[in-house]
Amino acid sequence: MNKDEILRKVDILYIMWKQGSLGGEFMPEDENPHLEKDSIENYLYFTLPMALNYQRNSYTLWESANKTYNDEETGFVFNPKLCLEKSFEEVQYALTKYKVSLQKQKQTEIWLSLCNTFVELFDGDIRRLFDTLDNDVDKIRNFIQKDNKKKFPYLSGTKICNYWLYVIWQYTDREYKNMENLTVAPDTHVIKATHKLGLINDKELESSDVQLIVIDRWNNLFKGTKYKPIDIHTALWLWSRNGFIDLITK
Repeated sequence: MNKDEILRKVDILYIMWKQGSLGGEFMPEDENPHLEKDSIENYLYFTLPMALNYQRNSYTLWESANKTYNDEETGFVFNPKLCLEKSFEEVQYALTKYKVSLQKQKQTEIWLSLCNTFVELFDGDIRRLFDTLDNDVDKIRNFIQKDNKKKFPYLSGTKICNYWLYVIWQYTDREYKNMENLTVAPDTHVIKATHKLGLINDKELESSDVQLIVIDRWNNLFKGTKYKPIDIHTALWLWSRNGFIDLITK
């Protein structure tokens, strides 16, 4: 692994992303009801569907979420207190009407579990999670991924937790402490792009620990550089999604 060569390619990839050469003018999460950035509704909109964002098309998920939010019959699912007042069947119907939930039983349970956590710990206001933990990336991740892992099903996952924190930073008014510790979110596209750049080898690509390996490699590569690991996430994702076009700047 030649770190200097990989960093050179990263520079080109980053420039291509900023120039629009990788696509991405419209990202999956851009499909949203354009709520006030600092509102509780906005935070919940970008939180609850994230826990169902695995092994599926992200664009389709957020299209489904937006339709669900804007439908008077189903929009209640984004209000944890209202959600918990409904029957399981009512919540299940609302989540499956536009296919926010693809696994009727399991994903309804995940959604309700998160709603219960938000009401129990934060009186239904997820913004309090950030406020009480000083907006500190490390404290937030430890709280969700270690101290209360079972209370945050799927949202506590290695990939989803990091990406959720990134999306909250992008689409709300939230500013973090220790932003440099927000890692890449190692989904399938990011892993493939990391392998394509030579930052992981063939054996590591097939490892059950590949997500952790990818996070570690990007953290180490960017030490002492101008980049934070999360800076390169979207560029990697788009590069893989669009078939690894040649790294050439305009």
